[in-house]
Amino acid sequence: MSAQPSTAGRLPALSFALLAAFVIATAARTHNDTTIAIVIASVLMFACCWTSAAHLLGTRAALQFVLIAVSLGWFAEQMGSSRGWFFGHYTYTDVLGPRLLDVPLVIPMMWFALTYAGYVISNLIVWQSAVDGAPGLGNAAMLSFLAAMIVTAFDLGADPYFVYTLKAWIMAKTDGAWFGETVQGFFGWVFVAFVIIFSFRMSVRQLTLQPASPFLRRHAMVPLTIYAAGMVFQMILGSPVEIRTIAAFAMGIPLLCALAGFQRWRAPGKVAA
Repeated sequence: MSAQPSTAGRLPALSFALLAAFVIATAARTHNDTTIAIVIASVLMFACCWTSAAHLLGTRAALQFVLIAVSLGWFAEQMGSSRGWFFGHYTYTDVLGPRLLDVPLVIPMMWFALTYAGYVISNLIVWQSAVDGAPGLGNAAMLSFLAAMIVTAFDLGADPYFVYTLKAWIMAKTDGAWFGETVQGFFGWVFVAFVIIFSFRMSVRQLTLQPASPFLRRHAMVPLTIYAAGMVFQMILGSPVEIRTIAAFAMGIPLLCALAGFQRWRAPGKVAA
């Protein structure tokens, strides 16, 4: 009698099915950017990244990343919307769906997906591997700061679009220096993203990250595809129109560098030809 397929055995198909669904949902948003479409795309993005992380980092480390990113992301947004910390004073509308206190539930999910993408992209750029094993606080801080800047590159185009096109939240100060957005918000993005990624790195310092799948190269493409989808979306629908060019360079440069690192990356057990 053949053994039933394990959960780990099913994960590769699940990961790419979710990724395909996310790409379709993102494409649908270009025609119908409603609350339902945004929530569906955000939940799929979250699920894609979690399954990818389970393969690249192992299930335990992936869960730690999710818990750290979701809890710290929610806390930062709650403090921002209620007290003006980190990003300046703002209030969420109903556009992004159900909330926990002042924060839409999809926002902490986005924090995990984006910080995970930043983590993988920064590792591919520096180490030509999706998972780094370099010890030391200095390396962890450097890589976390690079990843935080990659995350914030996404926000350069996302914030004006979410505020002035979707009206997903309302800023108390509407005359900021970045297409109406405040520069403080970007400092907040770098800081919060850095804290999330650095906290994750510290939480797995004593773990040897063992990928849970032999197909780990494929799963590194999941966060790259999600980041690329965000870039393409901004290049097509970014508002104001200047954002469309900015997205191509701000997000395109780290993405191309990560793809170059991906080409040089050899999975464990492979030898150079």
